[in-house]
Amino acid sequence: MTLSFQSLGISEARTRHLEKEGFTEPTEIQAQAIPHLLSGRDVVGQAQTGTGKTAAFALPIIEGIDLKTSAPQALILTPTRELAIQVCQAIRNITGDRRVRVLAIYGGQSIERQIDRLERGTQIVVGTPGRVIDLLDRGFLKLESVNWVVLDEADEMLNMGFIQDVETILKQAPVERQTACFSATMPYSIRELVTKFLRSPVTVTIKQPKAAPNRINQVAYTVPRGWTKARALQPILEIEDPESALIFVRTRRQAAELTSQLQAAGHNVDEYHGDLSQSQRERLMLRFRHRQVRIVVATDIAARGLHVDDLTHVINYDLPDSVESYVHRIGRTGRAGKEGRAISLIQPFDRRKLYQIERHVRQRLEITKVPTRSQIEARHLEKLQKEVLEALTGERMASFLPIVAKMSEEGYDPHAIAAATLQMAYDKTRPAWMQSDYNDDEIQPATPKPKLVKRQKTPAPSRS
Repeated sequence: MTLSFQSLGISEARTRHLEKEGFTEPTEIQAQAIPHLLSGRDVVGQAQTGTGKTAAFALPIIEGIDLKTSAPQALILTPTRELAIQVCQAIRNITGDRRVRVLAIYGGQSIERQIDRLERGTQIVVGTPGRVIDLLDRGFLKLESVNWVVLDEADEMLNMGFIQDVETILKQAPVERQTACFSATMPYSIRELVTKFLRSPVTVTIKQPKAAPNRINQVAYTVPRGWTKARALQPILEIEDPESALIFVRTRRQAAELTSQLQAAGHNVDEYHGDLSQSQRERLMLRFRHRQVRIVVATDIAARGLHVDDLTHVINYDLPDSVESYVHRIGRTGRAGKEGRAISLIQPFDRRKLYQIERHVRQRLEITKVPTRSQIEARHLEKLQKEVLEALTGERMASFLPIVAKMSEEGYDPHAIAAATLQMAYDKTRPAWMQSDYNDDEIQPATPKPKLVKRQKTPAPSRS
């Protein structure tokens, strides 16, 4: 029997609205969490991003909102502004009722504007811990009417050092409230938080699926000793030639630096980070989906708002700390029955992480060396040959035949003319960085050249 949102306890009117929005069947996390939340139980949900957990906690909240009250009745805490905006927008999409007012509050936006929105009234507040505490301290955000508190991506709030802020907020919320905690992983600090602030919670665990080997080809490139990862990435991108790629780095600064280096090398690349406004993010995503930008560099946290259906490559510039994060990253490619490539750049100290990943995905990753100059040149020549074959069937070729005929009359061999033309075309497409600082010897040691020994002249016989 197929589950429906109505069978879980969601109202008929809201179920119809969800169907119009394309939500016909609940996901596993929604099917398990919604009935408990509707019954008033506290819930701990262990689930990755992309499993539908926003609707899992938002739908029960929306069902219980008192539209006659304009004070905040639900508080949802998120680790980043990107996620706060994303959750806020998702709730607006699934409400189907304009009377339900949702507000995102976070740093980086005018606090006066957020104060004005709070004073005009809102029932659901989605915010980052720092800005929530700021507005609580100023007295503009009041929690007296809050019936629901949700901790979204709790492990990321722990990683970013927000857990003390979260505790401060929970202490100010009414004791008689319903609390839900969603987290991809359950480290000790999160379990301790759950024990302290949730009342006899129901635990819902959604297992992260293993990466499908038949859909995702996983490869690890070893970075040559003495090379930077940025330098190693250049030939990898040349040989892989991704149609669309998401490159994961650790920090926002790394994202900016790598983007700048790749742009200087001629790649069509942009960065996705927390300093972008909502309109800038939307424009970048539109360009990425339409292949106007082929590569996006982002951190794990920023990339949580990125959703691209036909992503051909995921590149782990830095391996993540957890194997779950690795699986979540590479799961962005190879969707809808299509094949994808997951590339990881590894250094000697990454071997232990790589072993853990292989055990988790139950697959040995292909480990290979950074492409050599000859491999890249062979790839470029192969592409050039395909382009020539396409040009031979085109109409424009006839415009250039008189030039060939004239040069032939002047005594030049037609084969030589064609070869010279191809050389010109090849030289224009050859990456500039290959012409200067790319040395194969640093990847694969060259065969030692035999030493030339001067032949000793035989001394002339002495005349006696």
